[in-house]
Amino acid sequence: QLQLVESGGGSVQPGGSLRLSCAASGAILNYYKIGWFRQAPGKEREGISCIILFSGRTSDANSVKGRFTMSRDNAKNTVYLQMSSLKPEDTAVYYCAVDKTDGESCSLTVRAYGYWGQGTQVTVSS
Repeated sequence: QLQLVESGGGSVQPGGSLRLSCAASGAILNYYKIGWFRQAPGKEREGISCIILFSGRTSDANSVKGRFTMSRDNAKNTVYLQMSSLKPEDTAVYYCAVDKTDGESCSLTVRAYGYWGQGTQVTVSS
């Protein structure tokens, strides 16, 4: 059974940095994709970045492009989201999710992902 656990959230000042981790347990195949999503209070869940485990290729939403970077350590079954130049509008609960379908690209659409972690809170304020 696939399990995902996010960690690394916390409170930082605007302009600061934070690194989130998503650790997976269970059978992980090389064609899986992992996405990072976030949800602020009263707003819809938003896809922000995703990665193809096999190649390490990533795709980012415009809202975080140039500030957030995904990476993976396949030996540890872990993916990371390095967040820099954080803004108050980045405040949200951040989730990782797994897409098990065999595709050539990763998606930032919620419906593409069938497995989700519990989320970790990121708060950006002065």
